[in-house]
Amino acid sequence: MSEHRRRPFVLAVAGTLLVSSTAASCGDEPSDVRLGAAARGTVAEIVEAPGSVTARAAATVSAPAAGTLDDLRVEPGRRVSKGQVLAVIDAPEVEARRLSAERALDQASRGGGSVGGTSGFSSVRRKTDKQAAEAFKQARDAAAKITDPALREVLLKQVDAANEQYAAASSAAAAALRSVERGVASLGEAVSSLSAAQRLQAQQAYELADAAVEALTLRAPVAGVVQFGGTAGASPSSLGDLLSGGGAAPPAAGGGSGLPGVDTAVPRGAFVAAGTPLFTVVDVSRLGLLAEVDETDVLLVKPGVKATVELDAATGSTYAASVRSIDLLPTTSARGGVSYKVRLDLTPGPDAPTPRPGMSAVIRLQVREADDAVTVPASAIINVDGRDTVWAVRGDSYERVPVTLGVQGEDVVQVTDGLDAGQRIAVAGADEIQPGDRAS
Repeated sequence: MSEHRRRPFVLAVAGTLLVSSTAASCGDEPSDVRLGAAARGTVAEIVEAPGSVTARAAATVSAPAAGTLDDLRVEPGRRVSKGQVLAVIDAPEVEARRLSAERALDQASRGGGSVGGTSGFSSVRRKTDKQAAEAFKQARDAAAKITDPALREVLLKQVDAANEQYAAASSAAAAALRSVERGVASLGEAVSSLSAAQRLQAQQAYELADAAVEALTLRAPVAGVVQFGGTAGASPSSLGDLLSGGGAAPPAAGGGSGLPGVDTAVPRGAFVAAGTPLFTVVDVSRLGLLAEVDETDVLLVKPGVKATVELDAATGSTYAASVRSIDLLPTTSARGGVSYKVRLDLTPGPDAPTPRPGMSAVIRLQVREADDAVTVPASAIINVDGRDTVWAVRGDSYERVPVTLGVQGEDVVQVTDGLDAGQRIAVAGADEIQPGDRAS
């Protein structure tokens, strides 16, 4: 059984619906039966679901290495463009590693010393391999701390490519040594191959260390509005739920300052540990909605379905929306209720307040509509032997008429077969009518 079972209801525009407002009292007709007629109108079936406003994208920017927040270039609430500098971290250890790599590159470029025979060759090669492995490890550790997924991926691919290139150069040097040992090549040829591997290792170590220093300049991963700190305290619990899903950069775990009344999570000049969340950039250029639709209703929801939206924070304002996608996998609550996430594009009204991500919403999805349909009040429908039935007036008595229902809800339903518009029927008290009762 679903935790939040919701029946769809119907809004009907049916100006020709005729319903008697007076109780009949002649013949054997029960006194509380009311008569009316099937009518023609437009019927819209609505599924109501809770939801929240989503941003187009959001990303948390964290410190890539331990250091000092040296240069803070933005204020909370400022709009920034993608790639704009937000701050600069002063990390002496990272900068020292680049300086060391630069010196090693300069030495390798001038040429190394003598290897001292094949044994010396092997010793130098092992040392070079060890230096390369350490440089690649440091570069991977630094890249893994980058929270911008695009930049992190670029840096990790750069490390992998450098590792593959060096492995090929080291293998070439080893093959050259084996040729020397077999007497088919000179030691000079092997030394030349080893020197090439050394220069490549030094060049790669410098480039990776330089990339780590460059990452200390923190840039906006997406265009949007800056807020300081991470995403702790955001509602829903995961900022991922606030994203529309269109190219959003996932935020890093972490929080803001956690101190009421504190303007910035980390002030300028403060020490920051690697991974400390400093900024969150939220792209609100396109707002959306995330609705939780019950399993009993989700099969009625299709991409393109229109919806009207009301926000708890904007009483009296109504917004338009349309369905963009429906998740295939369900969300299950702790009590076993099953629902599916439905993502919608939101169109703010010209005179309505602009929503903020995370605001609670009531979303009414217009899942089905029937124009120029034969309609009857839902109270006219009774179930007889498993069939939907109405009591129609034939002459001066009631007759059971099986009907087929289309779009339906709590107030008005569509009849697709069994009745014509204008047919007199019992619209209230139908469950009290017995065969043989007379109608007025």
